[in-house]
Amino acid sequence: MKAITYTEFGGPEVLRLDEVEEPHAGPGQVRLKVVAAGVNPVDYKIRNGWMPPQMTPPFPVVPGLELAGVVDEVGEGVTGVAVGDEVLGFAAGGSYAEHALSADFGLKPADLDWDLAAALPVAVETSVRVLDALGVGEGDTVLLHGAAGVVGAVAVQLAVARGATVIGTASPRNHDYLRSLGAIPVAYGDGLADRVREAAPQGVDAALDAAGQDLDVLVELRGGTDRLITIVNAAAAEQGITFSGGGGGEPFGGRLTEYARLAADGKLTVRVAQSLPLADAAKAHEVSETGHAAGKLVLRP
Repeated sequence: MKAITYTEFGGPEVLRLDEVEEPHAGPGQVRLKVVAAGVNPVDYKIRNGWMPPQMTPPFPVVPGLELAGVVDEVGEGVTGVAVGDEVLGFAAGGSYAEHALSADFGLKPADLDWDLAAALPVAVETSVRVLDALGVGEGDTVLLHGAAGVVGAVAVQLAVARGATVIGTASPRNHDYLRSLGAIPVAYGDGLADRVREAAPQGVDAALDAAGQDLDVLVELRGGTDRLITIVNAAAAEQGITFSGGGGGEPFGGRLTEYARLAADGKLTVRVAQSLPLADAAKAHEVSETGHAAGKLVLRP
């Protein structure tokens, strides 16, 4: 089968479209004919060798954390799914390929777009995990720093659905987008703290950093590091700020069925910036590394 692989750390140029052996579903796994694979910033961070060893698979690496596709093998012990079912979830062993394995997945509604299905797993799991950890609920005012990115946008929608008021930071070109999601937008840059205070004179009850900068401002607005989490700046732990990077937690795939239904019904949305052929994985990584993809990048095997 065709898959994207790399055998050394480096820039997007290390990515190659290769012929590799097809994987087969082991106990607790299904195999998918991949229809769409999501591209995430962590993919290029792993490719560059920037992540800790426990997050770096052995070479040759098939990148990709999330996917949507059609089940074509069901491993021992798997129930509730059959060959031919459409699913979305998390890859076991990489998703940039014609076939991939998953042990953590949910059912995809037939009326859910494939690209959107592949864009949901990481963003939804991250948002739910962090909003739960922050204890976000009815009446809270939440500051979402980096709200126009894929994770930020999903977190905005889920926080609003919990009854929170959301202040979302983004560049001005994304302010109308944030308003459409239910957030009150404020601009990045000098004077951020004053703009947030103007938008939320009642104060900020919790803050989620999806931008990786201005953490001192977030601490100032919170009056400390309580109920403040970053999902991008691991070094923030040195400042007493909780870093939540995901991985190794409880399986989430079963809950994806619920969120996939919301997405199919138009109640949860993700902007898909580009849907590219699998062979264009290097181009997708180049765009991802700019930090200005304006939505989700998806590969189509």
